[in-house]
Amino acid sequence: MAGIDDTITTLEQKLKQAKAKKQQIEARKRAIETKAKRAADTRRKVLVGAVILAKVESGTWPKDKLLAMLDAALTRDDDRALFELPQLKQDSAQTNP
Repeated sequence: MAGIDDTITTLEQKLKQAKAKKQQIEARKRAIETKAKRAADTRRKVLVGAVILAKVESGTWPKDKLLAMLDAALTRDDDRALFELPQLKQDSAQTNP
């Protein structure tokens, strides 16, 4: 009986190892897919921005309309500075601890 028990134990260990390897492979696949989706999203944003900037530079899209959209959307001061937008005023709850 000891031989059979040892065989079962060995097979159970191999099964655990195989399951762990399968989980690693699946996690790696998910990570690759997530990275590809993020890269595609970033590329889309860059292309949209490039098209709009080209239209502003050619005069087919009004610069003031672009700046108004950016002013309404951008909340980080470093982002706003890229477009020479004024910093947003912080409310008193954030400045007084």
